[in-house]
Amino acid sequence: MTKIRTMTAGDAEDVRTIYQAGIDTGQATFETHAPDWTAFDQGKMAAPRLVSVDEDGSVTGWAVLSPTSSRCVYGGVAEITIYVAASVRGKGVGTMLMEAMVEASEAEGIWTLVAGIFPENEGSVALHQKAGFDILGRRKRIGKMRHGPMAGQWRDILWLERRSSRVGID
Repeated sequence: MTKIRTMTAGDAEDVRTIYQAGIDTGQATFETHAPDWTAFDQGKMAAPRLVSVDEDGSVTGWAVLSPTSSRCVYGGVAEITIYVAASVRGKGVGTMLMEAMVEASEAEGIWTLVAGIFPENEGSVALHQKAGFDILGRRKRIGKMRHGPMAGQWRDILWLERRSSRVGID
């Protein structure tokens, strides 16, 4: 049975392994290497940070938020990142992480979640749309891939957004 809990520094290697496996597909990010824990930690919001764990306590996925701007007016807007281990994809882990992250982000006062996803990553697009994200548009040729099956090609990303119906509605 999968459970969701707060990510800790003790999860660093498992998180990094899942991240690198996603990077290696060439369909998850422009990044070429998963960062070490210090760099990862510095680039993400302190909370919420979540992991999914199986019945043995092994990390099977993770979700974090990153700030979108240092300007105070954007304090309730965050970019969501979710990665799920290949061994559990299609088994509801992504949905569990997404639902938990939406709830936890709202508890932290986040009113808007955004995501940039390669159009070819249909599973991720579907997961976000299922959670209430709308596709705002397509950013064309936003970056050139340096790895994976599309190395050397310019890539588009879909820009998605989810506005809370509970936070920031006043």
